[in-house]
Amino acid sequence: MNETSIEAAWTRRELLSKAGGGLGALALASLLHEQGHAAVPLGENPLEARKPHFQGKAKHVIWLFINGGPSHLDTWDHKPELIRRDGQKLEGFDPTTGFFANAVGPLMKSPFEFKQHGQSGAWASSIFPHLSKHVDKMAFVKSFHTQSNNHSPALFMANTGVTRMGHPCVGSWVSYGLGTENENLPAFMVMSDPKGRGLPKGHASNWGNGFLPGSFQGTWINTKGDPIPNLQRVAGLSQPQQHAQLQLLEEINREHRERVNADRELTARIKSFELAYRMQQEAPECVDVDAEPEHIKKLYGLDDGKCGHFARQCLMARRMVERGVRYVQIYSGGMENQRSWDGHNDIAGNHSGFAGETDQPIAGLLQDLEERGLLDETLVIWGGEFGRLPVAQKSNKPGRDHNPHAGCYWFAGGGVKGGTSYGETDEIGHRAATDKVEIHDLHATILHLLGLDHKKLTFKHSGRRFRLTDVAGRVIKPIIA
Repeated sequence: MNETSIEAAWTRRELLSKAGGGLGALALASLLHEQGHAAVPLGENPLEARKPHFQGKAKHVIWLFINGGPSHLDTWDHKPELIRRDGQKLEGFDPTTGFFANAVGPLMKSPFEFKQHGQSGAWASSIFPHLSKHVDKMAFVKSFHTQSNNHSPALFMANTGVTRMGHPCVGSWVSYGLGTENENLPAFMVMSDPKGRGLPKGHASNWGNGFLPGSFQGTWINTKGDPIPNLQRVAGLSQPQQHAQLQLLEEINREHRERVNADRELTARIKSFELAYRMQQEAPECVDVDAEPEHIKKLYGLDDGKCGHFARQCLMARRMVERGVRYVQIYSGGMENQRSWDGHNDIAGNHSGFAGETDQPIAGLLQDLEERGLLDETLVIWGGEFGRLPVAQKSNKPGRDHNPHAGCYWFAGGGVKGGTSYGETDEIGHRAATDKVEIHDLHATILHLLGLDHKKLTFKHSGRRFRLTDVAGRVIKPIIA
């Protein structure tokens, strides 16, 4: 060490005095992290892969969102008492429970036959001839209830944990907590019903990032034509020219960011340009289901005119998680009423129709994931925003109105204990009665299976730390393997 360096060196006392603030900040950050108050550290690339809080069972999620409010009473929740009391008046029923108070009829049994399947003996409706073969892979949650009987707030509740728009959805929280395994594809992808039925109520707010940085919003995928709008390179622009443009843009943006101390939103916008550039090569290949062998297409029902559209989406979802996409959400059904599982009129025709579109594709997805060794690390979820009432809704052909007090979900793969059932509704399926489960519990369980503690995954916004489960939520441990 030369004389200059000796003179410039600090004594131990000087070091502690001058660096104490820095060491104290490090210690404080460590304590906050241990106590669950520290946000996820976001580096230059907010989507870089990050370690979970603990070793999770799942790495990916595919949520099959059964849009419109599927009837638990006509799908998975068999109620013999409802059969016995068919046609009777439900005494003391509050007509405002559903959406049409002036159309309340008597108790109505399911128009579908129920049978037990698998070693678990799980009950399944006759509208699921393919999925009923996979009940031993499923963990049913039959005591789900929610806060709203209206589609939009109930959809927001199911996706974000809050009945109003503006909060991050589950996929955004998962992307924020874990990042992505493939930097050439979005971490979070969404597909909606492609049969001209429109988007679900609330539209893209259902897969929005809310107050999280823009990098964590869902990317909507088109299953017809170009999978991602405006992704293709402009005609006449070569790959080297485009790369040079992006480099120049990055230099200009970095200089601007440093000069004005820009926030994370600018960084997210920059990264979105870079991601779009990389996606031009990998995204088209990722969603190219035509490259799949014929036996796989047949397994999903790709060539079946009734279910081919949903089969394509399920097969795309498998290709996505196979390539490292963290979170995929597929919506069955679009806007309300007969364009979704919203069976106000003709519950028999409505549910048999939509089940016919989804039954084989979802069964094919479960089988395909299992055969490829992907089911153990992929959590598959089936469920919607609420259930349906046990009383008939008066119409030309009887249907069922909304029921926020009862509904059914099932989980498969990703560390779930297959062949199990948690919670029960009352004897006619009107209300969740045993081991009640709200949406925050479902969200806490999803995060837990991914290795994320729902109490520690937080983000500071408007002066307080937010989390997906707000101040509620418990992990449903009995369904975890």
